[in-house]
Amino acid sequence: MNAIYPKPVRQFSFSCCLFLMALLANCQSTVPFVYTGKKMKGVNLVAPPQKPNDSTLMALRADNGTWVAVVPYGFCKKDDPHFYWHGNPPPGERRMGQWWGETPEGIAGTVAMARAQGLKVMLKPHVWMMGGSHLDLAFDKEADWQSFETDYRGYVLGNARIADSLKVDLFCITTELDKFSMARPDFWKTLIADVRKVYKGQLTYAANWDRFAQIPFWKELDYIGVDAYFPLDDAKTPSEKAMVRGWKKPMAELAELSGKHQKPILFTEFGYRACDHAAEKPWESETDCQPNPTAQANAYAALTAAVWPQPWFAGGFVWKWHMNERHGHRERDMFSPQGKPAEVALKKMYGGE
Repeated sequence: MNAIYPKPVRQFSFSCCLFLMALLANCQSTVPFVYTGKKMKGVNLVAPPQKPNDSTLMALRADNGTWVAVVPYGFCKKDDPHFYWHGNPPPGERRMGQWWGETPEGIAGTVAMARAQGLKVMLKPHVWMMGGSHLDLAFDKEADWQSFETDYRGYVLGNARIADSLKVDLFCITTELDKFSMARPDFWKTLIADVRKVYKGQLTYAANWDRFAQIPFWKELDYIGVDAYFPLDDAKTPSEKAMVRGWKKPMAELAELSGKHQKPILFTEFGYRACDHAAEKPWESETDCQPNPTAQANAYAALTAAVWPQPWFAGGFVWKWHMNERHGHRERDMFSPQGKPAEVALKKMYGGE
């Protein structure tokens, strides 16, 4: 054999084989993902202070909606290594002074109202940080990390048990704790494994639009969740055509991540205020708002045209939808499409597949 196949030829052939294997592996990792399920046509519900009627859920059904996200907040303070929720009130207090929709009773009641309208449910815990942004939650001391993680683990697992007891269709393990997620990946991977022990349904996580590619545990989940507040255009009243162009870069990044992990992309939040410059910094909620319902409706139409047909797209949840007749008109509430031209655009979006 050595006389027929000299050593240099064998080495060359082996190198070629390695090259071809690497090339094949690379090709396989970039195969586009194709989602074959039904798209989720959802909204993020604003937890009501008292038990509401279900008239706005009836309106959502009429708008072709099929899902709601129930959002029970928990609370912390900047640089405080403790977390508080209905199952863990602050020291000296018997219970949290939370709105009805954020309590276990309210969660169960909201789920029942949604089911009565034929709507599916995602339970989506969310952090409200006082004095800072939950996006940048972090600690310098290991003891503080561990203290916070003990509390937060209780919050997530408590909600996972509620989700399982109510047979909720999808559980979002948390919302936009991206810096925490990147700093403590082992904690999150263990937590996800523990959630799977108590909740039988599918899982996602809601990553912020500018950090979704850096989340270290997508392979542990069923959906890649993204809060899709991508900047698309800086015009006062951006056109649908301009915003469709603005979607090109984020869509390429989303498609790449979906192909890498072979998982669907779910917009755990998407929305625009009915204000001037609605698509310049869609995440802003506290800045001044010059009312502009056309800008909001155009942004919905652009998402319908650009994102909705993508093969990797599993649907999304509008931010936000009020569960009462009085939706409010404060600037921070201008995200809701209810009673605006954007609701007509949403109905058209949700009417298609």
